[in-house]
Order: sequence, then C-alpha cells, then structure tokens
Amino acid sequence: MGDQDLPGVLVSGLEGSYGICEDHVGDLQKHFNLITLQEFLENKTQFGPKIQAVYIWGGRPAIDQELLGSLPSLKIIASAGVGLDHLDLKLIARFGVKVANTPQAVSNPTADVGMALLLAAARRVVEGHMLASAPDTETFSTNWMGQEVTGATLGLIGMGSIGYKIAQRAKAFEMKVLYHNRRRRKLEEEEAVGATYCESLDDLLQRSDFVLLAVSLTPQTQRLIGKRELSLMKPTAILINIGRGLLVDQDALMEALQTGVIKGAALDVTYPEPLPRDHPLLKLRNIVLTPHIGSATHQARRQMMENLVESILASLNGLPIPNEVLLK
Repeated sequence: MGDQDLPGVLVSGLEGSYGICEDHVGDLQKHFNLITLQEFLENKTQFGPKIQAVYIWGGRPAIDQELLGSLPSLKIIASAGVGLDHLDLKLIARFGVKVANTPQAVSNPTADVGMALLLAAARRVVEGHMLASAPDTETFSTNWMGQEVTGATLGLIGMGSIGYKIAQRAKAFEMKVLYHNRRRRKLEEEEAVGATYCESLDDLLQRSDFVLLAVSLTPQTQRLIGKRELSLMKPTAILINIGRGLLVDQDALMEALQTGVIKGAALDVTYPEPLPRDHPLLKLRNIVLTPHIGSATHQARRQMMENLVESILASLNGLPIPNEVLLK
C-alpha cells in the first residue's frame, strides 16, 4: 500500500508470477495508491471504499459479482491486452463501471509472434535446433525438409488490428493472403496488403497452406477449429493460433497431427495454460509451443501500462476514456 492521498487501485500483487510487472510498480505509484488483492481480502471494510479502479495484468485479479459488490467507489476496470474473454461485460455494466483495454499496444508484437511461429513451424526450426545441438548427432541429412513460405497462401481467420498487421508482414514474404472476418475490410485496405476476402471459412481452409487464428474468443468462436475444419485443410498445411486456446478443439488437433491430417501446428495459446506436463501435445515433434508471449516485449508492456494509466486517470477525472470498451 502506498500514498494514502492518491486514488486507490486494486492490483493482483506487486511481485511474483501473478503480480503486475515489477518494472512498472514505481511508475504506477506516482499516480495511484496500489492496494494488493491480499491486502484487500484481509481488510475489505478498510480498503473497499478506497478502490476506484482495478488494474488487470495477465488476467488478474479475477472480476466477479462478489468483488464488484464490495467496491462501492469503483469507476473503471483497466485490462491489459486486447482480449476480453476474462470479463463479463454485462455484469460489470450493471454496476455502472467502465472498461478499457490496450488494443494498439499489442498489435505489432503479437503480429511478430504470429509470423515467427509460422516461420518456425514451416522450417522446423525447433526440431532443427534439437538435431543440431543433440550430443549424438554426427551428420546433417540432405533430406531435412520444411515448407516454403515465400509465395505460399496464408489464410487469416480474423482481420482486426492484429490480423491486418500480419497481412502486412505476409505481403513482404510475397504470400497470397486470404481472410475470413465478421466484416469485410474496405477495398483500399484489402488492396494495400493484397488480401482476398473469403466469405466461407471452409473455402479459406481448403485453399490455405498456413491457417492463422487471430480472432477473439467468444461463444461463437469457441472451438471454431474442430475435427471437421481440420479435415478440410491440406495435408501439408500448418495451423497457427495466437488468439485463445479455446478457439481450437485440442483433442481434434492432436489427432490431426498424429495421423497426418495436417502437417504441423504452432500455438502461442493453449487451454489450459500451461498444459499439464503429461499432456499428449507436449510429446509431438510436429508442433511448436510458446508460453503466450504475443505482447511480451519490454516496449509493448510499457505502452500497455501507460495506456492503462491514461484510461484510469481519464475516468477518475470525468474525461473521455481512451480505448474504452463499449458494450455491444
């Protein structure tokens, strides 16, 4: 707990795996009295009325009806990142509380990770590292082959800010870009990245060499890619997921990878995170896994923090909130 004269902001913690970024604590304390979840839970009567904002980092603290009901002065929930699947927006709105996130801060680094995973899976980079560094490796086979990226067809599921940034990068690789999205982009936006709209998801799956998920998790998109969708993909195709783990039926994906229905996969997100250490996906060689690092750069995380601070201060001062999430 910090300066009592500053607005109270609830955070998950100030250190450790489930706390806010330790490098940001000093900057946040210039503006706010940071109250940890543990401090709040130990003395709700003292701290509840002082908390005017909740600062969500890494999906924590969790927001539920009990918490909302115990924060009578709460004005805003500021959540790092772009995904909102961890928030019940209708519930929050019933308490008269605003929500803000940080979509611009995550677009470029997450697009970079999407392309990194595509390249790593296509050229079997992780497998290659294991071979090159193995103590019993004596020769390199001339039959070691990967998939060509230049000139290949990329199917983007989701063409929001992240999807569009990926299309820009794919253009530099001379890839043919298809995309499926709730709303079609403007013609000039399509032409700028050489993207072709596919109204049918099935059509995109059948035509693509790489299928990349960059879509939000909603009840409509949960398990968007299942056994049927995987069977439509080329046997040489690679699936990349940088959205949310529940976009993909992981059991169906595991079977598809084991039986050669598709060539490979690269996942920055799974369900749960991390996977249990005995999960079958961890034993496959034709998959690349990263620990949900889409926005994990020093620069992006600092911008996210600064965006959250800006939104909280705007809310507390009765000003328009940057990146406010409006209930649809």
